[in-house]
Amino acid sequence: MRLSTNIVYSMHKGAIFPSFYLPPVEYFSQMKAHNDQIIVEGCEHYKKQTFRSRATIHSPQGKLDLIIPVLKGANLQTDIKDVKISYDFDWQRLHWQSIQTAYRRSAYFEYYEDDFKVFYTQKWEFLFDYNMELLDFLIRNLKLDLPYTFSTSYEEQYVDLDDYRDSIHPKRTPISAFKPYFQVFDDRNGFIPNLTVVDLLFNQGPQSSSYL
Repeated sequence: MRLSTNIVYSMHKGAIFPSFYLPPVEYFSQMKAHNDQIIVEGCEHYKKQTFRSRATIHSPQGKLDLIIPVLKGANLQTDIKDVKISYDFDWQRLHWQSIQTAYRRSAYFEYYEDDFKVFYTQKWEFLFDYNMELLDFLIRNLKLDLPYTFSTSYEEQYVDLDDYRDSIHPKRTPISAFKPYFQVFDDRNGFIPNLTVVDLLFNQGPQSSSYL
């Protein structure tokens, strides 16, 4: 697919976001700040080593990346909607065990556990579909009003939309500063900012929306 270099003009200030696996706190904070117009990028090419297929939790040892394996062949020329999840090894079991270890002592994990566990027992073929169902689950449980639409073509640049497709990245410093909140292992690791939003949800529960 040839990438368009057209610039898109929007009548209302909003933002475009990529599809992430268990997005970091910053992702939802920026979504909430742009809730007049939220677009999820559905026409880009897959980008490796990003939050599209990984999330970071607070384990007993500190930061721990949970990475979804994708089938071989997914590269910079593969449309994001065509990337298939690999089940050659039981990554769902590994991720779920890691999440339980990290958050079973948190104040609200048991409240969300049964509904959240579905994402680690059922199988999805495509990464994009999996990410979007998780996003809907998180928006609903964070009690956020964040209606969104999907992009209908790939645009390299936007003028009247803030573009978070590359700025929210594992190797980049978050745009915003984050006030500390209680984390299960902060007594040994200190506060770790901008982890996956489930870290906030499991520790703060109904107060998560106010934090964002």
